[in-house]
Amino acid sequence: MDHWTEIKTAYEVVRLGTVSAAADALKVHRATVIRHIDLLEAELGTKLFQRHARGYTPTEAGHDLLRVAKTTDEQFNQLAMRTKGSSTELSGELVITSLESMAPTLMPAINAFRIEYPNVIIRYITSGRVIKLEYGEAHIAVRAGPKPTELDNVVQPFKTSEVGLYASQKYIDRKGTHLEITNHDFIGPNDTNVGAPFFKWLLANVPSEQIVLRATNESVGTIAVLSGIGVGFMEKNKAKRNGLIEVVAPKEEWRGQSWLVTHVDLHRTAKVQAFLKILKQHI
Repeated sequence: MDHWTEIKTAYEVVRLGTVSAAADALKVHRATVIRHIDLLEAELGTKLFQRHARGYTPTEAGHDLLRVAKTTDEQFNQLAMRTKGSSTELSGELVITSLESMAPTLMPAINAFRIEYPNVIIRYITSGRVIKLEYGEAHIAVRAGPKPTELDNVVQPFKTSEVGLYASQKYIDRKGTHLEITNHDFIGPNDTNVGAPFFKWLLANVPSEQIVLRATNESVGTIAVLSGIGVGFMEKNKAKRNGLIEVVAPKEEWRGQSWLVTHVDLHRTAKVQAFLKILKQHI
């Protein structure tokens, strides 16, 4: 059976949600997408999709086929990323991923890299999801928390953050500084299954009713602290930049560690090494 084109078409229909969107992505006519699916179903002797007014929904057999297609597509993208990354010519894309909160730290290095290597385009992905380097989704990841343990990755310490508790002047004017620490109004995480040591301390030591706002990302938490809703954990330099008042100085147990992570197949490539060199100089 030699039907990768048809399998790829079916995969795009599921990935993008409609026949029309798949046709646009594949740069073919809508009728071609439908014909590919019909050919594939005829070859396999089973229905891969249920047709209805809202579009195409995969059947059980369709899901089985699409799992294979997804794996093949990811492996092909991984191969393409490694092939491009192995070039000594510094051009094309460099894909970097981190938490959104790392952007102020990384941007000066990205700027310096772009000045020195103007033919490289940076794609910067901020996501709560762990981007898979082994699938070629990124060249370089900056990750916070426990040291990553994936066997095929090269992991280097990046930055240790001094984290304390901070509040705005609005909050201090309203609540004062006389409260016991656990009686303050806190900004905390929405997810109780957290890795950050300071959030673990918060959940273990502060009554849940004192955590008055729970945020799904750090940016919202920062805005909440700046608005005077409560006290929140923040990296010391970031708190200073925002003019916040220190409620509790950084503690050893609240320190946050971040890591530079690259896939072993891309770690020694010229593009990755050039960026890592500049990044370390800036840090």
